[in-house]
Amino acid sequence: MQLYLYNTLTRQKEAFVPIRSGEVGLYTCGPTVYNFAHIGNLRTYIFEDVLKRVLTFNGYTVRHVMNITDVGHLTGDRDMGEDKMEAGSRREGKTAWGIAEYYAQAFKQDIARLNILEPTIWCKATDSIPEQIDLIRILEEKGFTYQTRDGIYFDTAKFPGYASLSSQNLEALQEGARVEKNPEKRNATDFALWKLSPPGARRQMEWDSPWGVGFPGWHIECSAMSMQFLGDQLDIHCGGIDHIDIHHTNEIAQSEAATGRKFFNFWMHGAFLNIQGGKKMAKSEENFLTLDNALVKRGIPPLAYRFAAFLTHYRKPMEYSDESIQAAKNGLEHLCNQVRELTDGGKSASGVVSSAHREKFLEAVNDDLNMPRALAVVQEMLKSDIPPSEKHGTILEFDRVLGLSLDQVDQREELSAEVQLLVEARRRARESKNWAESDRLRDAIQSMGYIVKDTRDGIKLLKP
Repeated sequence: MQLYLYNTLTRQKEAFVPIRSGEVGLYTCGPTVYNFAHIGNLRTYIFEDVLKRVLTFNGYTVRHVMNITDVGHLTGDRDMGEDKMEAGSRREGKTAWGIAEYYAQAFKQDIARLNILEPTIWCKATDSIPEQIDLIRILEEKGFTYQTRDGIYFDTAKFPGYASLSSQNLEALQEGARVEKNPEKRNATDFALWKLSPPGARRQMEWDSPWGVGFPGWHIECSAMSMQFLGDQLDIHCGGIDHIDIHHTNEIAQSEAATGRKFFNFWMHGAFLNIQGGKKMAKSEENFLTLDNALVKRGIPPLAYRFAAFLTHYRKPMEYSDESIQAAKNGLEHLCNQVRELTDGGKSASGVVSSAHREKFLEAVNDDLNMPRALAVVQEMLKSDIPPSEKHGTILEFDRVLGLSLDQVDQREELSAEVQLLVEARRRARESKNWAESDRLRDAIQSMGYIVKDTRDGIKLLKP
């Protein structure tokens, strides 16, 4: 069955065909690690996880790259203001490197609690400085750059297709529609490739370059690292809709200017999470909610938020409220109870999958990841007259996309957040064949009163 995805670049749903048969190169913009991810950010990562799972469900092998932005993302949208890492360092009295490490680990814990699969490759901006410098030099040699007192800029007037992704009104921008101003920029949309450290000042994160000591701009890292780790297999690039007008538009311009080739074939974007009467959630607002303060401290399991995200299509704004998250919690509990009833006192699934219901489920998720319709198929299947063992086998097949750990419904209420994190860490260790770490984590889990059993379907915990 053909997979259709909405492509922001063409503004329509298109049949997805990868560059190389059976393989997909996927790049998802990762966190800027100067603070905790809020649940609006995490909604985007859930959508991207569903995309990855759907691609796998369709038989593709996915090479997934996610960056960690630990330098170069300024507080102003168009290269004005302070580096967010430096601002975080000053706010908390820690080094910028310490801030980056702390919040990168916090982000990884958040996605583990949401059952978001880790990327094939994590890559940090600070680990790819030479590749970013090389890309800037290519742009310089091709005549796309100019220098100001504060850095090296990309001249967007020299790239005719600059607004192809965003459809921005460039004339309006030129007339001063933007708030931030830099008199040395030739065009309002020009953006920094390399920022120079201020004279007489020393930053915590800075490097030598052909243009002077400084640091890379935010946009250049994603271009350099996606080409570094995906090569020519640039199938799908994802992020939030807030990336369309600036970050992703700039990525396309600098990448295609450098290579003379199309950058990614598909661009996919998740809509905002709204709170307090339709206002988008943002770190700069008072409505900044994390997984911990919005759910965990209120006794709501993180997977309830994953379930809540499925109730609204990823391209539509999602409304968050105390009432909506409680309804999602109840919905997830109801689903878990339905699955629990199928296990017949703990017996495992037969492995038989209803082909008719699987086809309906596949049709739903292959229609641009239509998760509300997929959940309707789940309920239709559970209420059908097929045997309980077949229902159980089918729901576990669906859970390859849902990612709700429905094979562990009998354990979920007993497992603390600490144990769940250990189980997830051990799963990752086994996937990476780090057997020593896997054994250490097994011993840690067993010291908390569980028997660890490794099965073909994953890690199971049993009470002695």
